[in-house]
Amino acid sequence: MPAAAVSTDSFTARQQQALLAHTRLCAEYGAPFLFFSDKDPLSELMSALLSHRTKNADSHRAYERLRATFSTWEAVRDAPTLDVQRAISACTWPEQKAPRLQSVLREVSRRCGDDERPPCSLDFLGELPIAEARAWLESISGIGPKTSAAVLLFSCLRRPAMPVDSHHHRVAQRLGLIGPKVGEGPAHALLAALLPPDWTAQQVYDHHEALMFHGQKCCFFHAPACSRCIMLDVCPFGQARISKAIDA
Repeated sequence: MPAAAVSTDSFTARQQQALLAHTRLCAEYGAPFLFFSDKDPLSELMSALLSHRTKNADSHRAYERLRATFSTWEAVRDAPTLDVQRAISACTWPEQKAPRLQSVLREVSRRCGDDERPPCSLDFLGELPIAEARAWLESISGIGPKTSAAVLLFSCLRRPAMPVDSHHHRVAQRLGLIGPKVGEGPAHALLAALLPPDWTAQQVYDHHEALMFHGQKCCFFHAPACSRCIMLDVCPFGQARISKAIDA
């Protein structure tokens, strides 16, 4: 039988649990991981908005067709919405995402110049404190904490801001890093607070990717593979599930 799962009632215990998960899962899945993107921050923002509730392959196809159809982001901003919708038809809900992309581009343009000028590059976000850069992005309608973190971390800015996707969120809940009723949005601040403040963008990226991979490859939503999980000895969810199976 595995050792009893650790209690994660205190902040210190949750910190220790997060770092243990980082160490084990990074080793398990082969960190350090190569960054999958090198887009400028505005392009990363558009890509992130397309990816909402969409498979990676489909959102990538939508993004590539959008870039092939329109030469600049100001062209996307000013195009007939139906043309944008057709270009991104590979993603889910293109009829909702097309006007949202254009609305965000118009707001970025308004803040950085005026409607007659191209959207700004958003490179200036690299000079702001991370909290300020995220607040700037999240003050735009349609941009939440996952998207703001993705823009800062995944783009060429390489800022240590951690996105939390559904896989990451599920693993964190089961390990006791956050409570069972904490949603993905509020989880961002709670999970980021568990990480050392001096971590580099690579370390933050590795942490996110390792927990995400674990959710994809072992800690499934349905029928998680607890019996082969490298975190089982310290996982409250897994321990309870294994014990229930033994008692049945």
